[in-house]
Amino acid sequence: MKGQVSHELNVSVPASVVWEIYSGLELGQLVYKLLPDVIKMVELVEGDGGVGTVLKVTFPPVPGLGLTHFKEKFTKIDHENRIKETDVIEGGYLTFGFSLYRVIFEIVEKDAESSTIRSIIEYEVGDEFAENASLVTTKPLEAIAEAIAKYIIDGKKVKTTVAH
Repeated sequence: MKGQVSHELNVSVPASVVWEIYSGLELGQLVYKLLPDVIKMVELVEGDGGVGTVLKVTFPPVPGLGLTHFKEKFTKIDHENRIKETDVIEGGYLTFGFSLYRVIFEIVEKDAESSTIRSIIEYEVGDEFAENASLVTTKPLEAIAEAIAKYIIDGKKVKTTVAH
């Protein structure tokens, strides 16, 4: 079974500014500082923020869920079209029978001062685990997009470092 879910957030921020954060390591650095209830830690496993980079994302404990972390690999970074793709390569949804769990971020320019943050999840899950498709949600990606937009608009300075 294949599926896709998506979310769009229109923001009053130029696409180039949003892309600067989303395109490399800064997104991971900011997320766990801005949303500690969603993401506990983001650690750089290998790479420099380009294609092939691997991050370990750890979640705060959620009773009964059993989802503690996942590793994701940056598989596509298209600076011209402002598209970034990451695939979960360990843990996370793969433990629930998914053979593919891909997150795609597209930063779409609306005009010189505004853009759309489009977050897409593509997934494949075996027929025997088809009921687990209902677990897929864009809620964390929505929270991330809103927090990043607020961070940019407010001009807040948050110390960002990648845990090693």
